[in-house]
Amino acid sequence: MGGDDVKVIVRSGFEEMKASPWEKEDAQHEGIPILNFLVPKTFLHVSGRLTGMTFGKVKAVYDERGRRSLVPTGEPDQTFACDEVLVAVGQENAFPWIERDAGIRFDDSGMPVLDATTLQSSLPGVFFGGDAALGPKNIIWAVAQGHDAAVSIDKFLHGEDVHQRPAPGVTLVSQKMGIHEWSYDNEVAPDTRFKVPWRDVSQALRSIKVEVELGFDAATAWKEAQRCLNCDVQTVFSAAQCIECDACVDVCPTDCINFVANGEESELRGRLRAPAHNREQALYVSGELKTGRVMVKDEDVCLHCGLCAERCPTGAWDMQRFRLDVTHAGRGCRVKHKEAA
Repeated sequence: MGGDDVKVIVRSGFEEMKASPWEKEDAQHEGIPILNFLVPKTFLHVSGRLTGMTFGKVKAVYDERGRRSLVPTGEPDQTFACDEVLVAVGQENAFPWIERDAGIRFDDSGMPVLDATTLQSSLPGVFFGGDAALGPKNIIWAVAQGHDAAVSIDKFLHGEDVHQRPAPGVTLVSQKMGIHEWSYDNEVAPDTRFKVPWRDVSQALRSIKVEVELGFDAATAWKEAQRCLNCDVQTVFSAAQCIECDACVDVCPTDCINFVANGEESELRGRLRAPAHNREQALYVSGELKTGRVMVKDEDVCLHCGLCAERCPTGAWDMQRFRLDVTHAGRGCRVKHKEAA
């Protein structure tokens, strides 16, 4: 945009700032310094024209519960000359156009009080979705809430209970085409993510119309695509057919399959061949096997390569494509009434 000297100044530490790692890396690649632990204090101006900003230096202090506070360090304030400031302080909902006596209840933060499942407000005929409903998330959540609200509205207009939600349809279909062949590409690619090459900084900064990233060539794009984990293809285990030969354990490239004694989840996670530290990802635990052990698989590191199913001599493992069909608004979401004969 024509700026000669650009800085990014943040209140928090560099590691905590609300930006993706690659965004920070891109900024640094363009020679933009990121100055942290600086709290804005004043705008400086002369004759009505901005000339700079003053910041106070702070540090992060954590209490016994791990909550962070930014405390002044006592160092002198820092002043930066500037003629343009872009302030990024986030966004918040504002509903001044909704009269507070209309029947829609708001909480202390100014957000509408909603049913998290139906997205219905305290005024039965009014529904919310997206950031205006349950706070900021991403566009996928907004789209999903739009579907949920549409179902609620459809049922509401037809006099049905909006809390009676139709169950989604679930389909699992084996992808087996032979003993050692699947209907999907399951080649194991050990490559890490390839970095998209940048255009020369001097060219990229010369004009806003110049693309910063050059994109992949055909060969690299193919390799990057091979990293796909086929998330819609699931490993399905049948405990009744397992003979506990451990062939799948031997062939697994990520050590995600384990045959161990059962136990409490917190203790069990540490006994796996590759300890499962990501507690947000549930473990796949089978029923009890003939020896009293259980099969435990860490889905967080599974490649969905199918080698376990290829190696298994009894067919206890299978690769099955998972399809979830969510019921949309319309006749399909309503209660089906039996007709008299």
